[in-house]
Amino acid sequence: MTTRVAAIDCGTNSIRLLIADLPDPSAGPAAPLVDLSRRMEIVRLGQGVDKTGRLAPEAIERTRVALAAYAAEVEKFGAERVRMCATSASRDAENAADFRAMVRQTLGVDPEVVTGDEEARLSFTGAVRGLPADAREPYLVVDIGGGSTEFVVGTRTGGVEAAISMDIGCVRMTERHLHGDPPGLDEIAAAQADIAVAVDRALAAVPGREAATLVGLAGSVTTVVAIAGGLTEYDPGRIHHARVSYDAVAEVTADLLAKTRERRLAIPVMHPGRADVIGAGALVLRVIMERAGMPSVVASEHDILDGIAWSLQR
Repeated sequence: MTTRVAAIDCGTNSIRLLIADLPDPSAGPAAPLVDLSRRMEIVRLGQGVDKTGRLAPEAIERTRVALAAYAAEVEKFGAERVRMCATSASRDAENAADFRAMVRQTLGVDPEVVTGDEEARLSFTGAVRGLPADAREPYLVVDIGGGSTEFVVGTRTGGVEAAISMDIGCVRMTERHLHGDPPGLDEIAAAQADIAVAVDRALAAVPGREAATLVGLAGSVTTVVAIAGGLTEYDPGRIHHARVSYDAVAEVTADLLAKTRERRLAIPVMHPGRADVIGAGALVLRVIMERAGMPSVVASEHDILDGIAWSLQR
């Protein structure tokens, strides 16, 4: 018997929906979930939160509009169980109660403002199911979000060994450092130094340098991989489990940071809502690879959203 579930991941930059049929647990750990609907909207919930400590009213309203459309989708597909997880921006905001009230009224369930540790574990669960055989264990899974980046080390069979969340997301780093269009060398250097300090702290807390495979999640990673692969349109099937070298990531990062926002928007695989923060996201990935000594990264289109769905398995 399958279970139809709806998972919603509300981050600092985007809000995403997955409606899927989960296999019966008796089918074993290799049985996949079956996608019925995957949707993503850039709502920038974390707009200015690093500076003000509050969620902007217009950001909450953008999120409400997207969430109302998701609620209609959940009803249409008849999902039996619904779970919404809210991440970094909602952890940081002074007015998080306003956000929770909006979600309750729009979706009919309370959002779970998950801890960084839980966020990391959900990301790991979603990412490692179905990894190819040549992706050797242990894994270092990094989920580069808008407000934070999760670092998780573990194995497919043993699960999570260690996890930590650091406040070095693409939106946060852009708002904190990368103000020019394109950003100046001094701005890039400041962002890189800030990221390096956080990455070194993370790698001291989790044994990331001992991992055999780096797995990268979320839009910054998949966009960099799509650009490195020369794709003329965003193709999840070609991006999922693609492996890209450090040199290729470094080249794409340098190119993105040298471009104006207008020129980044002209890149065929670029989502319009990501163009202003992709330089910082790519820089986070490049610094992680550099500090962890990783020669390549394996991209995964399956991440915390899939982990949230799997958490609803009966």
